[in-house]
Amino acid sequence: MWSRFEGGEEEAKKSVMGKFKRVCVYCGSHSGNRKIFSDAALDLGTEMVERRMDLIYGGGSFGLMGLVSQKVYDGGCHVLGVIPRALVPIDISGHAVGEVVIVSDMHERKAEMASRAEAFIALPGGYGTMEELLEVIAWAQLGIHDKPVGLLNVDGYYDCLLGLFDKGVEEGFIKPAARNIIVSAKTAKELIQKMEDYIPLHDQVAPTRSWNAAEPDAINS
Repeated sequence: MWSRFEGGEEEAKKSVMGKFKRVCVYCGSHSGNRKIFSDAALDLGTEMVERRMDLIYGGGSFGLMGLVSQKVYDGGCHVLGVIPRALVPIDISGHAVGEVVIVSDMHERKAEMASRAEAFIALPGGYGTMEELLEVIAWAQLGIHDKPVGLLNVDGYYDCLLGLFDKGVEEGFIKPAARNIIVSAKTAKELIQKMEDYIPLHDQVAPTRSWNAAEPDAINS
């Protein structure tokens, strides 16, 4: 059951249902060196609660992961953490909020998170956050999904990455329409609004239905 709202009728009146219900958030297991990153994680959590959005995330209780998950949970929305068994003693300290699903490895973790989510948002983070973000962008380009992908560019943290995407377009490695797969903004409110307005403009490499085939087709040589 995804709804965990217990804030009363008054709080319910203040909330505005978002266009998508379950959002996968990629973010760091550290808080970064500046308070602005923690503030951005809390702001995203607040925005999700106001729009009655449930959270799917990497299951950690530290850093930005811990902040956004606690904020969404305290706001009465469902929180689902997906974590590989090997990382349980490292990433979870004390009582983990919400529901936790333990999987066998990183591949299963990412697949589980992606299949349950209706949209993706990346906060500032390190290699893991960037790898997860780039994978869902690539999956959108391939046609595996058509869900919006958002980048919360806190204080220009991702300016260089966005510049690299632009360079890819300039040099002919990324099609201009595919550059629009990634939606970016400086605030959570603006980002979610852009994501709700998102319309895919790129041509999928293969149609989404072909990725959902139950069994592979044999190819005779």
